Amino acid sequence: MQDGCGRTIDYLRLSVTDLCNYRCRYCMPEEGVCKRDHREILSVEECIEIAEASVRCGVKKIRLTGGEPLVRQGFLEICRGIRQIPGLEELCITTNGALLPELAKPLREAGVDRLNISLDTLRPERFAHMTRRGRLSDVLEGVAAAERAGFSGLKFDVVLIGGFNDDEVGDFIELTREHPWEIRFIELMPMGPCTGWDKRCFLPGNTILERFPALRQVEPQGVALRFQLPGAKGAIGLISPVSHEFCGQCRRIRVTADGKLKGCLHAREEISLRGLHGGELEAAIRRGILQKPLRHHLSERASDTPRTMNQIGG
Repeated sequence: MQDGCGRTIDYLRLSVTDLCNYRCRYCMPEEGVCKRDHREILSVEECIEIAEASVRCGVKKIRLTGGEPLVRQGFLEICRGIRQIPGLEELCITTNGALLPELAKPLREAGVDRLNISLDTLRPERFAHMTRRGRLSDVLEGVAAAERAGFSGLKFDVVLIGGFNDDEVGDFIELTREHPWEIRFIELMPMGPCTGWDKRCFLPGNTILERFPALRQVEPQGVALRFQLPGAKGAIGLISPVSHEFCGQCRRIRVTADGKLKGCLHAREEISLRGLHGGELEAAIRRGILQKPLRHHLSERASDTPRTMNQIGG
C-alpha cells in the first residue's frame, strides 16, 4: 500500500514490550520504566491480529522490537503465530543479545528469519557503563549461540556516540574482515534521555567515511548506505537519520507495545488499534499509512515524540 506521499509501505516494526533488562543511557532512565498492568500491553493474540491485518494492508516484513523483546512472556508464541501468516516474507527481531544463549535455537525453530543485535561497544567496562547492568560476555555468547542455531548474516546496530565509542569504529570495521556480519553505525538521535546531551555526542555518519577512506560503497539496503573493505566477508552500514534525512525512502510503520500506530518514530500523532478487529482494524492501519508524515525535523529540533525509544520500539 502507498502512503499519502507515494511511498510503498511494506514494513512493520511491532513492539511487544517497553521493558528491558538493560538501562542504556540514551534510551531509558536509570530506574527503568514503571511496569504496567499486563492489560495495558498488547496480548499475544492482539500482536498476531495486528500483524495479520498489516499483512493484508501490504506489509511483507515484520520486525519485533521492545524494550527488549526476549523478556516478553509468550514471545515465542508471538513469533510462531506471526510466522504462519500467509504473505509474510520476513520475520526479524532486534535484541540486545543477552538472552540469546538460551533462546537462539527456540527462536529459529519458531520461524524467525534474521536477528539484529544492538552492540555499542566492544569493551567490557564501557558496556557495563552504558547498559548500567549488562555484561559484554553475555552478548558475545549470544552471538555464538545465534550462529550455532543457523542465523546467518547477523547485523549489529552500533549507536555512534562522540566521546564514548567513536574511538572503536576501527575495531568494529575490522570484525567484517573475517565475519559475514554487517556492522551498522546509527547516528544518535536527539530524543528521550539524550535530548540535552552535549552536541559533540551527535556525530554525522560520514565521519566514518572520512576516517576510513578504504571503504568502498556497495549496494544499499533499505535506508542504510552500505560499504565494504576490499576482500572483507562482511559489510558496513551507515544509517543517518539526522545528517542525511532518509524520509523519502522510509517504508515502515510502527506499533507500540500499548497498541498505538505511529507513522513516524518522531511524530506525536498516534492511532489506537486496541479493541479493533477485522475490517475496523485494517481500516485504522490503512488510515495510519495514509497519514504518514512526509518527514521528521531532527535537523531542526529534537524529536517531536514525547515517548522514549523503549516506549516506541527500537
